[in-house]
Amino acid sequence: MSRLQNPFRGFLDTISETNRQSQQWMTGSGVEAGQENQERTHATAWIPLTDIFVRGVDLVIRCELPGVEREDMEITVSKDTLTITGNRRADPEGEDDASFYVRERSWGIFRRTMTLPEGISESDIDAELNRGLLEVVIQNGASAARPRQIRVKDEPE
Repeated sequence: MSRLQNPFRGFLDTISETNRQSQQWMTGSGVEAGQENQERTHATAWIPLTDIFVRGVDLVIRCELPGVEREDMEITVSKDTLTITGNRRADPEGEDDASFYVRERSWGIFRRTMTLPEGISESDIDAELNRGLLEVVIQNGASAARPRQIRVKDEPE
């Protein structure tokens, strides 16, 4: 019986995913005393939650980016790498003089990098931000990511 494999294995950016899991492990589900006073660093920066799925023949990458303005994000493609970077501002307008008792919302610079299937060009990619949800659609990306079986030839006699 053949074992099914995820054709998108290796698609997630390992460093971003490790940082996200480490952040959850270090902070737990609640806010620790004094956490709101800690300065954000690369290790504690927020990483947007991302879903990757197939819709028809398209590959879809969906990122939760509430509070991130369109002008504060950038999506780039270089060879086979898609990178989503941006910044969620810490202080919304009018909160410059606010004194927080608790600050649970994550903020700061983020970056998600993903390896794309071979054969994807920039013209195959569309992106839309709607109410804090970024959707990147890679046209025909699902078919490009399908594993292909290679036939092994017999040894010549």
